[in-house]
Amino acid sequence: MLQILKARLHQQYRTFPFPEKMPAMASRYRGRPQIAAGNCKGDCSACVAVCPSGALSRGSDNRPVIDMGRCIFCGACEIACKEKLISFSQEFSLAANKKAGLLINGTEFKTAEAMAGELKKLFGRSLKLREVSAGGCGACEADVNVLATPTFDLARFGIQFVASPRHADGLLVTGPVSQNMKLALLKTYEALPSPKIVIATGACAISGGLFCDNAEVNNGVADLIPVDLFIPGCPPNPWTILEGILRLMGRL
Repeated sequence: MLQILKARLHQQYRTFPFPEKMPAMASRYRGRPQIAAGNCKGDCSACVAVCPSGALSRGSDNRPVIDMGRCIFCGACEIACKEKLISFSQEFSLAANKKAGLLINGTEFKTAEAMAGELKKLFGRSLKLREVSAGGCGACEADVNVLATPTFDLARFGIQFVASPRHADGLLVTGPVSQNMKLALLKTYEALPSPKIVIATGACAISGGLFCDNAEVNNGVADLIPVDLFIPGCPPNPWTILEGILRLMGRL
C-alpha cells in the first residue's frame, strides 16, 4: 500500500484543466481550415484537383469551399493553392449540429449549439454513450478511447461509454457504415430508449470520407438515422471530440 501511495504522489495530478484552460496543440496540428479574402485568378483549380476526398469545390463567387465533413486535413490544398487563400489554423473546435454547418467558405464558422428543451434537461449533466464502429479503420476509435485516460478524463463531465445500447442515452458512430455493419447499426439505434441522440465522429461517419460513393459503404450515418452532432476529422483530435460533446451538452 505504501508503494502505491508513493507512486501516486510521484505521478501527481495528470488531468488537464479543460475547459478552464485551452490545450496547446502541436505545431504540426491542422485544425479548422480558413479561406482568406480574395478570388482565384483565372480558371485555377489546382486545389480541387489534389484533394483526395472531394472535399474542395469552387463556389459561385469563384472562391474555394471546403467541406469539413469530407476533409481529411491532409493539407494538400494549402500547398497547391497558388493564391495562398487556403490555410489550416490551430483551432480544434470543429463540431456542428448540421452537415451544412461544416462548410468553410470564408464566412464565420458557427460552432455546435447545445441540445434544447427536454434533451438538455435529461442529458446536460450525464451522458451515457454506446460506441459503434461501423467499418472504421480504427483511428477514430483510438482517439475516442483515449478520452478515458487521465489526461482527458471524460468521466469527470458525467460522460461514459457503456456496453449495451439499453443502458445508453445515445450512439457515437465511427466509420463509413459498411454494408456489413448497416443492419447492426440500425438494430443498435432501435435498441436505445427514447429520447436518444446520435454523434457522427470522423469524416467516414459523416460522409464516407475516402470511401465516399463506394458500393460497399453507405456514405456515413446521416441518411440512415438522425444525427445531432457532426465531429469532423480523419481522425478528429481527442480535444475536438470532447469539446464537441461538451458543446452539445451545453457545458461550454
